Amino acid sequence: MSLNKPKFNLFKNISYSLNGAKWVLKSETSFKTQILIIAIIGIALIFINISTLSKLILFFSTWLILIAEAFNSAIERVVDLVTNDFHQLAKEAKDIGSFGVLLTFVFITFIWIITLYIEFS
Repeated sequence: MSLNKPKFNLFKNISYSLNGAKWVLKSETSFKTQILIIAIIGIALIFINISTLSKLILFFSTWLILIAEAFNSAIERVVDLVTNDFHQLAKEAKDIGSFGVLLTFVFITFIWIITLYIEFS
């Protein structure tokens, strides 16, 4: 067993996850902004006349951006840990993480377009 890999413990793992949530909420402005937008979307969906299933699809699809943003934040922290100096590979790693967030946003947009098209056609 690796010295760096502790034995599996469900409660400790949940604790690590909650610590990650705390850090991302404390330090990532874009994450906090996205949570606010998701809350507004959730409230707005209550008043839109579409099926409950479509509302759930639209609401939960928006959470994908939070997942992408969390991974992007983790990548940025690891890169910052490795170097404070400019390095092309560090820039590329951060840019690729940001691209992952953009791809997620595009994917969510397609989910919304398709779902709303089906609902209103």
